[in-house]
Amino acid sequence: MLLPALLAALAPITAGAQEAAPDLVFTGAITGADHQHYKPVPFDVPKGVERITVTLSYDKASKTVVDLGLWDPVRFRGWSGGTRDRFTIAPSDASPGYLPGALPAGRWQVMLGVPNARAGSKAAYRVTVAFDRGAVRHASAAIADPPIDRNPGWYRGDLHMHDAHSDGSCASQSGRRVPCPLFRTVEAAAKAGLDFVAVTDHNTTAHFSGLRELQPFFDRLLLIPGAEITTFGGHANLIGPRGFVDFRIGSRAVPDVRALQRAAAASGGLLSLNHPALPSGEACMGCGWTWPDTDWSAVTAIEAVNANAAEGPLAGIGFWYARLNAGHRLTGIAGSDNHDPDAPSGKAPIGRPTTVVHAANLSTDAILAGIRAGNVFIDVRGGAKRLLEVEGAAGGRVAAMGGTLDAAPETLLRIHARGVAGATAELIANGKPAQTQPIDGDDARLVFRLGRPGCGWAAVNVRDGAGHPLLIGNPIYLRCRSK
Repeated sequence: MLLPALLAALAPITAGAQEAAPDLVFTGAITGADHQHYKPVPFDVPKGVERITVTLSYDKASKTVVDLGLWDPVRFRGWSGGTRDRFTIAPSDASPGYLPGALPAGRWQVMLGVPNARAGSKAAYRVTVAFDRGAVRHASAAIADPPIDRNPGWYRGDLHMHDAHSDGSCASQSGRRVPCPLFRTVEAAAKAGLDFVAVTDHNTTAHFSGLRELQPFFDRLLLIPGAEITTFGGHANLIGPRGFVDFRIGSRAVPDVRALQRAAAASGGLLSLNHPALPSGEACMGCGWTWPDTDWSAVTAIEAVNANAAEGPLAGIGFWYARLNAGHRLTGIAGSDNHDPDAPSGKAPIGRPTTVVHAANLSTDAILAGIRAGNVFIDVRGGAKRLLEVEGAAGGRVAAMGGTLDAAPETLLRIHARGVAGATAELIANGKPAQTQPIDGDDARLVFRLGRPGCGWAAVNVRDGAGHPLLIGNPIYLRCRSK
């Protein structure tokens, strides 16, 4: 492993959630007098709250049983009985058993139902209420909490797919084409051996609650909420947003693309342009990215490979390289754009291509931070444990993919490639092939030397024996300081 650069890449990880103490804590006791009664715990919700998370703990030594539910100022919002000790609720999604929707300011009630409390017993309880708003985010509200895997490393995933909540379809029991249930999509991702997926239905958050329901069952697969923001001038995945983002560019609510980008950033999500080089017109309405006033500083990533399109005029890699050459720092990622988990002939299955991210752990915050950091590569064919680590070295300093080095008389790119014996490593300098080296072993280490000081960026790709792309690396940026 190219350890120094990888450790450096982990250092700037920024959490999307600022863990904080609960806003409200209520304590009390359940006694025998509460047997088969309901005990309300009222609390006030201020304006501007974006999510409410409630936890319950109590003493069970005397066989006391406490059920859990919630009412807002005007209506019932959910009931989980004794099956869970916490829940979360927001406009976009809620824990199973609870109803997503507006969070009006006013008097709410946590409802404690007591189906059993022995005569003379006394059981202490504690209820906490946490409000998400602004920068304050409670980790306990995450779809996967704690992280699926707490260890740093390379995690493999698919960042673009659809199900019944938009235009995903599959064969029913009788063989008819029907909207395909979210479960089938997630199940296919698990069978593909992926570590994470982002489910990105068009312009909706309706599937977010479903992801919350499925996450405990798929406890080896991180489920990341996402939405494909589908506009008349292009599609962009918003990965990991906290809620709905209005997509209606040109409306009073969203006057231009920059207004959409500001809203996307405020949602906490990561914005990536999908299949940006596709045509836009009747053949593919709004598919290519054509918004001329795009703020590139508010774009994190480009879908360099969509489904089976890794090369050619309609592939995203040329679009990505052109933006890198214009000075924009954008991470190249990939997505299957799967619309059918059964992957009929000619269609990309879930996990092909695969985006491989070096992250501090397997959680949504860490995966998003890893993509932002840029220590990422694309496995075009997916389905295998191929590895591409790249470390740049210049002037006594090192950097992983996504990092920056000051240009020096000699810059080295050290490559660790695994699972690609017989392939060819290709050095890309400012978007153009510069050097190649054969990869002779299954676990190979190579070095590319960049002679004269060069400004811009350098990356490494791997091609198979027939010249087709296998692995696509992200750039290391080379900075020339002015005298």
